[in-house]
Formats: sequence, structure tokens, C-alpha cells
Amino acid sequence: MNRVLPTTLVLGAMLLPMLQGCVTVAAVGATQATLAAIDRRSLGTQTEDETIEWKASLEISEKAGKESHVNFTSYNRKVLVTGEVASEEIKAEVERLVAAIPQVRGVYNELAIAPATSLGTRSKDSYITTKVKARFVDAGKFNAVYVKVVTEAGVVYLLGLVTQQEADAAIQVARTTSDVQKVVTLLEIIPDAKARELGVHIEPSQPANPESIVGG
Repeated sequence: MNRVLPTTLVLGAMLLPMLQGCVTVAAVGATQATLAAIDRRSLGTQTEDETIEWKASLEISEKAGKESHVNFTSYNRKVLVTGEVASEEIKAEVERLVAAIPQVRGVYNELAIAPATSLGTRSKDSYITTKVKARFVDAGKFNAVYVKVVTEAGVVYLLGLVTQQEADAAIQVARTTSDVQKVVTLLEIIPDAKARELGVHIEPSQPANPESIVGG
């Protein structure tokens, strides 16, 4: 069933990261709710993904050892594990523990057997992720909310529920983003009809009442 959202809410959700000042806790909460509504995953699945990530970080990271650097990203209950660990044995054990978490239905084990990356490398990875997301928006070929981007040591991982056309566009944008060393696609392809079923219909916004606008 299509979900209906006012244009103002959708635009607010997409533009919030660019705004400075005058952002209240209530506004942030409303924006998060709007993004959750746009997401093609059900609200229940989104909640499960957050719970899976929380459990993995809490229960598994320490078991990987102090010399390890492990990240967990759950999308549609499939978990991407990235980072660096000291041995193949630890890598296999981390995968086993993640797979045992309730509701997990798949594990992408992308751990490298290597020393943990530096803070500088991780900062650069965060910057790459930001650039890829920004270029998704600039390209305008699909809703950027549909594709989750994770970057580890210059390698970009793409997750999401997308059509083949959307997947091709996302991969092309990621591959042509500066500093990206490699793109790994973990996208789940859905038929166009399914995408329309999960889509959001955006209602035209009503003219704002000037008296209701409060500056900050």
C-alpha cells in the first residue's frame, strides 16, 4: 500500500542535514519519523535492524579483541560486517555470533585480516560516504533514502531495496566518486511493481501561513 506524505515533510527530511541552527529536538524527531516512512522497509523491519546492530555492537565487538575494529550494519535483517580482525579464526567466530542473533537472516562477512585502521582513515571513509550520498541527491535518478552507504578503507558497500534501474544508477554514481577504491553491491533487487507498491505518494504542499513561521 502506498504511503502518503506532504511535500513539506519530505523536503524537510532531505534538507535537515544542510540546515544550521534553529533545529529543535521535536523537529529532529519529526524528520526521523518522515525518513522512516519513506524507507521501503517496514517500520518493524527498521526496528529489528536497529536492534540487531545494537546487540552485535554490545555483545560481539569486545569478543573480537581490543586490536580489532568491527562495524555492523543491518539492512532488511541482513548484516554487513566490516573492519579488521587479527585472524581467520576471529573472523569466523564473529560471523557465527552475528548469525546467531535473533531475526538475522543473512551475514555478509567483509572483515579483513589486518591491523585496525587509523582514525584518519575512518574519517576519510566517513567523508567518502557523505560524498556518495550527496551525489545520489545531485544525480536525482532515485530517492537517496533507498540506498544505504557504508565505507571501509575506501571500499564502498551499497545496501537497499531497489529496482534494477535504481541499482545501476547507484553503482555508477558510487564508482565515479573520488577516493572510492571499489564498490561492493549488496543491493536487493525488487520488481518495478513492488517498488510502486512500497512507494510514497507525495501530496502537494499547502501555502504556508506567514504568521506560523518562526525564525531562529
